[in-house]
Amino acid sequence: MFETERAQAREIFLEKVKTIPFLNTFEEEDLQGILQYSALRHYEAGEFIIDENYYDNSIYFLISGSVRITRKGKEIRVLRRRGEIFGEMSIVDGSFLSSSAYAIVETTCLVTNMTHVKSFSEKDSLVFYSVLYKTFAETLAERLRTAMQELANARAEIEELKQELG
Repeated sequence: MFETERAQAREIFLEKVKTIPFLNTFEEEDLQGILQYSALRHYEAGEFIIDENYYDNSIYFLISGSVRITRKGKEIRVLRRRGEIFGEMSIVDGSFLSSSAYAIVETTCLVTNMTHVKSFSEKDSLVFYSVLYKTFAETLAERLRTAMQELANARAEIEELKQELG
């Protein structure tokens, strides 16, 4: 893993930010402020990104590549869309990360350390957190919808197996 220097990251970030739903609502000046507390991290294929056994006060936004999310060694999902987030559960409930993440191919993430967001002005902080929590809600709703469908499928399969076994 390596981080892009902040000045270079700022240029790359501003070019790509318009395609990230969470961040495209901010003005360029506000984005510069967010980037001040962020880094672009580049990962090689197969490289470890985060570990479910640790606390991390950062949110990861996928810029390019793809990320395998696992829990206790089992794949949960693969992230491929620019702007998808991971690592957010520590921010939501203050506990350890709920999953691990690995780069599948060469991958770039914007990593924002939430500790520094406290230094935003009151107005900027309110806007940032409002948009962030809306994004969290949308992400968690999508994941819950997927989990509910998987649960329904598993229950149907269990019922079929019960009937086959008599």
